[in-house]
Amino acid sequence: MKRAVFLAPVALFALVIIAFAAGLGRDPSRLPSTLIDKPLPVFDLPAVRDGDVGLKTTDITGQPRLLNVFASWCVSCRVEHPVLLQLKASGVPIDGLDWKDEAVDGRKYLVEQGDPYRLAGNDRTGRAGIDLGVAGVPETFLVDRRGRVRYKHIGPISPDDWSGIIKPLMDRLRAEG
Repeated sequence: MKRAVFLAPVALFALVIIAFAAGLGRDPSRLPSTLIDKPLPVFDLPAVRDGDVGLKTTDITGQPRLLNVFASWCVSCRVEHPVLLQLKASGVPIDGLDWKDEAVDGRKYLVEQGDPYRLAGNDRTGRAGIDLGVAGVPETFLVDRRGRVRYKHIGPISPDDWSGIIKPLMDRLRAEG
């Protein structure tokens, strides 16, 4: 009996160490999304830019595209932004969702940094982001021509992320027609 009392905490400690060790091998940027292969949630956001139409779920159909969630206050978004501008210059369609931000601040950010977006909607309350499962910015969704989420990228997109992961997926979606 005394031996069992002594071994129980040791066994519990060993299990905790094993769980932590298993977690160290996982990439924290690879969080699964419950939206994969499902339609985008319905949203209808006001415009970030003056005179623009905003962004609705129904706008994100017709061809594979990226939906990039950004904010003017996001430091990592500034790191990612030159990559988005390069993607736009190469013909990649990108729509923007300005998350938990005032439209005037998002507009100023796009004027100062450059505007990679075809359409940009302001999600001041964060409701659309919650429906998308956004935990922080930047996050980018690859959406197929029918408006279904096919991939979610957490964090800034690097040139390696684009060429090694996202572009091959987008090329495959384009080939599907």
